[in-house]
Amino acid sequence: MKRLVFEAEHDQLRETARQFLEKECAPHVEKWESDRLVDRESYVAAGKYGLIGFNMPEEYGGGGVDDFRFNAVIVEEFSKFGPATPGVSLQNDIVGPYFASLATDEQKERWLPGYITGELIGAIAMTEPGAGSDLAGIKTTAVRDGDDWILNGSKTFISAGINSDLVIVVARTDPEAGHKGFSLLVVERGMEGFERGRKLDKMGLHAADTAELHFENVRVPGNNLLGEEGKGFYHLMHNLPSERLSIAIAAIAGARETWRETLQYVKDRKAFGQPIGSFQHNRFLMAEMDTELEIAEQYIDRCLRAAVDKELTAVQASKAKWWCTELGKRVVDNCVQLHGGYGYMNEYKVARDYVDVRIQTIFGGTTEIMKEIIGRDLGL
Repeated sequence: MKRLVFEAEHDQLRETARQFLEKECAPHVEKWESDRLVDRESYVAAGKYGLIGFNMPEEYGGGGVDDFRFNAVIVEEFSKFGPATPGVSLQNDIVGPYFASLATDEQKERWLPGYITGELIGAIAMTEPGAGSDLAGIKTTAVRDGDDWILNGSKTFISAGINSDLVIVVARTDPEAGHKGFSLLVVERGMEGFERGRKLDKMGLHAADTAELHFENVRVPGNNLLGEEGKGFYHLMHNLPSERLSIAIAAIAGARETWRETLQYVKDRKAFGQPIGSFQHNRFLMAEMDTELEIAEQYIDRCLRAAVDKELTAVQASKAKWWCTELGKRVVDNCVQLHGGYGYMNEYKVARDYVDVRIQTIFGGTTEIMKEIIGRDLGL
């Protein structure tokens, strides 16, 4: 079914993204997977292709485009390709909106030009060893010292934690204010007391660097406060729906690509003198997955329309996030089974997809948290 949400200009960006992936990423996949790190130069290359910062203000070098369908196109193409790519969706969909909507003019002048070219890489540090989905459990603190803040604490599971130059840190700035006691501080590479811990050894997504970050008496200038003091929790809640929609888009696009490859496999692979896809069980399973993926795509497109109209709600994004990631996980698992023993071999992409997809029901808010958000909206 043709997806009517996209127009010609979105298709043009899709082609640009494919060219970038083929020319700038495909030759380096094995190295990046082995190194457990994507080269910083790939971010600069993405900037030259216009894949970073297209949704940033034109006066700082961005594209000035406020249309989440462009974000979706990039997410889909990168997800089809695989995780050995620069974290463009992290820059555009998760970190970038904080800078675009909260930064002062002075901060934008300092950070956005380099961010848009890919020379400055961003990250957001929320999760702590003892605080994941429950952001109220954050223990990282920032205390006033004159015009500056003194930051102490640790973060973990931070995407782009190794490569990042600008880290938006969620810190407790008023211990007595509950949810109103959090603020966002931007810690820059090279600040004294800012240390990167382990590059974490993950089950999947090997080329996507994830790290621990440590802050010991880091002096953060007062003009590195992002947004309003005490409004950090509000800022996070405002940006999470688009992040969760992005994850949902990635889940379905990646699962659809795995399904396509499996469709070809079950047509080619023979058992008992006939293609294994011709057996009724396998034929029904492929039909079920195709149908479920298409239905999920239609809901995603509905959410995209809402995002373009600035009407996407936290509940809609939560529905998309939990349903699409759980479906993606189930589709990839089915595809491994259809490949038989070959599905367990890392030389087949489906085996790598299996470990890569597992995180999607966890990061950005677990499936259980998504259901909690929806359930509360029902008055339960």
